[in-house]
Amino acid sequence: MKIFSKEQIYEGDKLTTEKQGISFNELMERAGTQIFNWLHTRMQGAQVPVHVFCGIGNNGGDGLVVARHLVTHGYNVHTYVVNCSDKRSKDFLVNYDRIKNVTKKWPLLLTCKEEFPLIHRDDIIVDCVFGIGLNRPVDEWVKQLFQHFRMSKAFTLSVDIPSGLYPDKVPEDENGVVYANHTLSFQTPKLVFFLPQTARYTQQWEALDIGIDPEYLFTTETEAELIGKYEVIPMYRPRDKFSHKGTYGHAMIIGGSYGKMGAIVLAGKAVMAAGAGLLTNFIPKCGNIILQTALPEAMAIMDADEEVISNIQIDIQPTVIGIGMGMETDKKTAAGLEAFLKTNRVPLVVDADALNIISKKKTLLKYLPKESVLTPHVKELERLVGAWSDDFDKLKRAKSLAKKHDLIVVIKGAHTITVYKDKLFVNTTGNPALATAGSGDVLTGMITGLISQGYDPFEASVFGIYLHGRSADIGLQDHGFESFVASDIIAYVGEAYKDLFKQEPETTPQEEGSTEQE
Repeated sequence: MKIFSKEQIYEGDKLTTEKQGISFNELMERAGTQIFNWLHTRMQGAQVPVHVFCGIGNNGGDGLVVARHLVTHGYNVHTYVVNCSDKRSKDFLVNYDRIKNVTKKWPLLLTCKEEFPLIHRDDIIVDCVFGIGLNRPVDEWVKQLFQHFRMSKAFTLSVDIPSGLYPDKVPEDENGVVYANHTLSFQTPKLVFFLPQTARYTQQWEALDIGIDPEYLFTTETEAELIGKYEVIPMYRPRDKFSHKGTYGHAMIIGGSYGKMGAIVLAGKAVMAAGAGLLTNFIPKCGNIILQTALPEAMAIMDADEEVISNIQIDIQPTVIGIGMGMETDKKTAAGLEAFLKTNRVPLVVDADALNIISKKKTLLKYLPKESVLTPHVKELERLVGAWSDDFDKLKRAKSLAKKHDLIVVIKGAHTITVYKDKLFVNTTGNPALATAGSGDVLTGMITGLISQGYDPFEASVFGIYLHGRSADIGLQDHGFESFVASDIIAYVGEAYKDLFKQEPETTPQEEGSTEQE
């Protein structure tokens, strides 16, 4: 699913009205009606008080459409106009007149804290104060209104985007943003729903189809895309009946040190679970017995050093190499990695201590093969690109790194983002059970195993991240968040593969695009 920018959303609205021969007000009516239908389907006439808070722009116009339909269908609705400016949009005024024609209970004008209505915990708030066009800090009394919403503990439904949240930057003051229980986003989600600093403003989201021109949606290139099952299914490569282990490549994992061989065991098991045909590990001598015992499917080549890797000499030609897990960063290892990078031509997946060594000597980045995959966690990324001011700056810096050196950068997190050729690919699978030691080693192994089979590095990254998260989603049915460990991810990789082709239950149009983990 594409994630459109603010400018692209405006362009799509304009093009839709032109191609379909409708006014913008008719498009607003369509959008507001969809919001009402969502509420009506769930409320079924229940007389719970519904408080609709409308701004004076187009988002407020959407709210007035919702309120009018609630009124005409007999709901217990209270409508308010948040009078935060003297500039009213034309379509807001049209819908303001329309609601006055269907009820004697005209919208109540709010101008200060003293006018805030009483809201009970069991009520419903529909937030239509600000939309994606907000370009200034929120007035102090409006911040107090948003805090009034929070203190009421009423279910809060935001229309298109939580009011006060910008689609393209982090808000200056968290008190100036509505905390929504649910957001109904027009046509596609917003990127801010998935970033650590801004995702907290909506617990769940759904995308509602409001009839934006299909050709525009299909042909427009976006900076960001949301990756779910239907985006990765076309990447899947079924196996041929007459294939053999050589068909699926020879992967290599390089890493480990005294006391940190577990990282190599986890990564190696993940390589095999992802489907690589052969695996060889390059490890220090101390890890041989551990590896041969814990991972009998793998072969091993030992470094001359007993406790760390210091001189990477291999006499095989692997398909792909995953490197860095548990490797340590001492001088001998750093020198050995530098020498290896200067001569290596094999595709790389670079993780953990290999990234930390590179971050101390960034000239080594130029030796990475084109489209090498980097899999840093947040602190490792910071060491590579420097401290960022906010999540958008983080993405900008990661994109700059990827573009300058022709790399694929995987930003690990609740919604892992793959950065590739100026684009962002936002993963939808996974849950907090992945916040456990070794889960990153498993991800590196899975991506390495996919590249080994012939997936290109970009597909391997996006597909591997999806499978990694989906394994945890499936495994959580048998484990609690707290007891789930990295080995459990590997145990459910096969189920994640099978899940790709399980038939999904039918959904209503309003439910399409929803996700349970937001």
